[in-house]
Amino acid sequence: MAKVTLQSIADRVGVSRMTVSNAFSRPDQLSETLRERILAVAAELGYLGPDPSARSLATGTTGTVGVLWAADLRRALSDEVSARFLGAVADELGRTGLALTLLPAGVDAAVVPARDVAMDGAIAFSCDPELPALDWLERRGLPLVYVDMDAPEGGVAITIDDRGGARAAAQHLVDLGHRRIALLTSGYGPEPGVSTGPLTASAARHRVITQRLAGWLDALTAAGIEPLVVNQPDSFPSAPLAAERMLARADRPTAVLCLTDVLAQSVLAAASDAGLRVPEDLAVVGFDDHPLTLRTRPTLTTVRQDVDAKGRAAARALLALVASRADATSSRPRSRRLPVQLEVRESTRGVPG
Repeated sequence: MAKVTLQSIADRVGVSRMTVSNAFSRPDQLSETLRERILAVAAELGYLGPDPSARSLATGTTGTVGVLWAADLRRALSDEVSARFLGAVADELGRTGLALTLLPAGVDAAVVPARDVAMDGAIAFSCDPELPALDWLERRGLPLVYVDMDAPEGGVAITIDDRGGARAAAQHLVDLGHRRIALLTSGYGPEPGVSTGPLTASAARHRVITQRLAGWLDALTAAGIEPLVVNQPDSFPSAPLAAERMLARADRPTAVLCLTDVLAQSVLAAASDAGLRVPEDLAVVGFDDHPLTLRTRPTLTTVRQDVDAKGRAAARALLALVASRADATSSRPRSRRLPVQLEVRESTRGVPG
């Protein structure tokens, strides 16, 4: 039986060999109807498609891009916000036939794939800027988009208005009359614990933490309020204990600003365990508008970000970077900062009497 080739498929369909090739490698160049017809004929003839290794050598591309995560993959994929971001990226890239390679974030585990796995570009999602795997991606010179991170000079970053959102959240509590306000954060400074001294946002390396701290301080400092800062090393296992200790203090705050909605859930649970009513005894504000914020009672006041829009923007920026690398006449994408919105719900009210 004669070997099936692109040309034999082209002859059967009545199109050029290049059109058949595009059906496999550049599906955006064909109508959906024509592509389905070509693929149907290929399947009928038993043709599985061009050899991936040969195609990679011929085109200088791999057909896949990497995503470097801030947390281990099990944790990241179990979080609805992270999963929505990844889904938006995958949807956008899927239209061009690109696949995703998930790069683990563990310091040791991520170095090998970041160094050795073939990919056309990568998205670094909310990573520690000193992560060794990120250093390898940068050293390889791959097209790279930074999400929820500061990009190096000339780089492309997709961020949200963390500072503006945090400022609005803090101002909301100030306007309600709260003066004893706590900040529940993660990764601020070298050690976990409680601080009541002067606070500077530069104590955190991560952009999200730095910007949200700065936004809170914009409003609180202007109001003459020195917040209680509660820092804990990990948002998942240590947050409940940190929230419990914060609410057990003699100078218990009347309101808490949380770095994320996940931390806010720990505060709501600790308040319930302590017999405190939200918002009557304690006002709580989160950040991100995690889907769980509407499933709790009371519903959580939070700062909403559009995670789907962020994922689409990151994917489009990466596609543009990859295109500009192949074609110097293509325009390079620019960094973008997406807007956020304070969503006032049931978990905030004025100072208790």
